[in-house]
Amino acid sequence: MKTVIQNKLRKRYLPVKKLKTLLTKAIETTLKTEAIDFPALVSVLLVENDEMSGINHKFRDKDSVTDVLSFPMLNMKNGAFLEEPGASDMDDGKLFLGDIVISVPKAMEQAEEYGHSFERELAFLAVHGVLHLLGYDHIRENDEKIMTGRQKQILSDMGL
Repeated sequence: MKTVIQNKLRKRYLPVKKLKTLLTKAIETTLKTEAIDFPALVSVLLVENDEMSGINHKFRDKDSVTDVLSFPMLNMKNGAFLEEPGASDMDDGKLFLGDIVISVPKAMEQAEEYGHSFERELAFLAVHGVLHLLGYDHIRENDEKIMTGRQKQILSDMGL
């Protein structure tokens, strides 16, 4: 498992090493809980609200800041492949699952709003993002129940 984390933050919210350690743990725990037993690669981009708003507009045609966006590279549904990945899906011997973009200031706002730690919110957003890469969704009520249950289990496994 490999996680590539790019920091495009202009402000220091937490020590970068602490952010990266937390995100890596959240991603690894999610993949382990979801029984992803092949070498995988996940890319994470940490951004400010203005950049997230631009990305949200470009890819979703929404003029607002969101907390997390996921860009899956594989065709999956609830952790199972809908079609077998090929050699072109590999990166340095690892299957590239996709990209996750997290707005760190939005995560801080939400942590305060929901009354829990910034670390818990950041871990939640990473878990949520990885589940989207694995084909989970929350558009339909039943799918939302499944995804919410997976998130709760993974955060519990992390002690959050």
